[in-house]
Amino acid sequence: MTQKKNDLPKGATVLKPIVTSELGRDIAAAHGIETIDTLTGFKYISEKIREFEAQSDRSFLLGYEESYGYLIGDFVRDKDAVQTCLWLAEVAAYYKAKKMTLLDALSEIFKEYAYYLEGLESLTLEGREGVEKIAAIMSDFRENPPVEFVGRRVLVREDYTNSERVYVEDGMDGRTEIIELPKSNVLKYKLEGGAWVCVRPSGTEPKIKFYFGVKEETAEASEQVLKELVEEVMGRVSGKSKL
Repeated sequence: MTQKKNDLPKGATVLKPIVTSELGRDIAAAHGIETIDTLTGFKYISEKIREFEAQSDRSFLLGYEESYGYLIGDFVRDKDAVQTCLWLAEVAAYYKAKKMTLLDALSEIFKEYAYYLEGLESLTLEGREGVEKIAAIMSDFRENPPVEFVGRRVLVREDYTNSERVYVEDGMDGRTEIIELPKSNVLKYKLEGGAWVCVRPSGTEPKIKFYFGVKEETAEASEQVLKELVEEVMGRVSGKSKL
């Protein structure tokens, strides 16, 4: 289901955390809508909504995160399953009238925008020793930044601890940008072909989490690339986690 651009509120904007699928950004862009990244957690999406309320050039349209949380409308400031279920029922009714299921609609989206697929792996490392191992993993990525994963060059490195985005050109550090987000112990790598990897320690559990995203022309290709990407990254960190 689509909404005409001229029916949208002024400066309509989609919000999503940095570890969330890029599919929504591509769909929004196709309709002339900007997507802005936040840190992980709906509290950061809520902060952006408050910022928009103080501005006249932006308005909140939709927020979503990788753990199946959605927010439609700004009258709630956290992920809300109630309004999401109502919205999804409306979408299902729209496609039923076109003799399509939601799965049919999703297949059409993948055909148009590519087959996006995401994954999440985590390591539980408890106690003081676990804290040291997590720190060692993060330090290894910072001190020995990857040049490629699964044969795909790293095009952009993002370090949210120092709010720096580095564009990599032919293996050499190129121009840099400031990341306009709160500082956080997070690293993200954007690869050729639209794939990406993000690494962050959990803020509430003794874990370090690894997020993955790929996009390919077929479901089979996406599944294969994701499998290889997970294996390579987790193979790299296995030594550090056992120190």
